Amino acid sequence: MALNPSSSREGVAFRKMHGIGNDFVVLDARARAITLDTATAKTLADRRWGVGCDEILIIERARNGGDFFMGVRNADGTVAEQCGNGVRCVADIVMNETGKSALRIETLGGPVLATRAANGLITIDMGPAKLKWDEIPLSEQRDTLHLGISDGELSDPVGVSMGNPHAVFFVPNADAVDLNARGPRLEHHALFPERANIEVIQVLSRNHLRMRVWERGSGITQACGTGACAALVAAARRDLSERVATLTLDGGDLHIEWRADGHVMMTGPVAYVFEGTWTPPA
Repeated sequence: MALNPSSSREGVAFRKMHGIGNDFVVLDARARAITLDTATAKTLADRRWGVGCDEILIIERARNGGDFFMGVRNADGTVAEQCGNGVRCVADIVMNETGKSALRIETLGGPVLATRAANGLITIDMGPAKLKWDEIPLSEQRDTLHLGISDGELSDPVGVSMGNPHAVFFVPNADAVDLNARGPRLEHHALFPERANIEVIQVLSRNHLRMRVWERGSGITQACGTGACAALVAAARRDLSERVATLTLDGGDLHIEWRADGHVMMTGPVAYVFEGTWTPPA
């Protein structure tokens, strides 16, 4: 295992944070480069052998003129392009450091803009939702409004990319879905060459959606910011909701707006849990 090629036994400082229960280990690699191989990332994210988290977030120096770059690792050690709840957390860290109330954050899924909102909340402009089959991406050309796949009680999802791939299913009762059974198979469905995040959505009203999520590479989580954005876009495309709604996830609520210009705005809270230093096993 290797955490840093210069001194893997030195350990690395981290912050544990969460956004409505979607929890993260945050590493700061701006002053000293941090190299995580897949095995080390998986151990760090393990809730018995490491610190434990849904995703690892790495704050790095900007690459293309932004304020900084955010890298993301899933709990299984694989690389992710984007993390909506996570970007609020890292934005809060850097805002507190710099005194800025607006930041441009680079990610593999594209740049996003973070601004302070009222009552300690942070709003992220996640950029435009991507709705073409090859943007999600899919393994073959299909209508992204009706992907035409199914597993048990889940059928005919909407495909959306928020910088990472999502399949959004609508159900009468989100809490009745066996996500532990359906999630893994749908994540790895042949239609998704880069796998997919799986959302199940119950429409409570045109301005209120109930959501549960199976996150690619992490399993069932309390919340998924990009998933909430994808869910609102999917519901609005199906004319099941307005373009502004509250998404109630297992860990709490997010406010999502799909603007007329195609950009998706996500507003939600940030929480700090604890700080420490982690040294990987020999």
